[in-house]
Amino acid sequence: MPTTRGDRSPTRATSRRPRGEPDEGYDDRVRDDRAYNDDDDRDDAGSGRRRPRAEARSGLPASSAARAGLEYVAELTGKAPIGITSLERGESGWSVGVEVVEDRRVPSSGDILAVYVAELDDDGELLGYRRVRRYARGRGDAGGAG
Repeated sequence: MPTTRGDRSPTRATSRRPRGEPDEGYDDRVRDDRAYNDDDDRDDAGSGRRRPRAEARSGLPASSAARAGLEYVAELTGKAPIGITSLERGESGWSVGVEVVEDRRVPSSGDILAVYVAELDDDGELLGYRRVRRYARGRGDAGGAG
């Protein structure tokens, strides 16, 4: 939905309030989300201890790892990225799957797409990348074969 720079409320498009006044319902949603997330961070045994988050282990949040992986793949391949297809925390860093347009065709339904996986260390530095799949746009995924 469209938002303005100063207003990050997801209900901006439907809300008819003067600029600068908070959306009362938005605060409730944030509070509800925080309560849910607090419960979700507790371990299953109910001991009250918190599970370690991936960013606490690596120092690099998942969103930063995803962004870095996408930028590395775009820079190294010179191809236009479509988006992140996978993100996985490993023992020594992050594995980021990025879908790119390998070959543009007319019509666009004939485009050739590819998925690259970038391996990043705990600091977000690139360890390596590889193409793991290449396929025509619009073709269904046949169980990962391709």
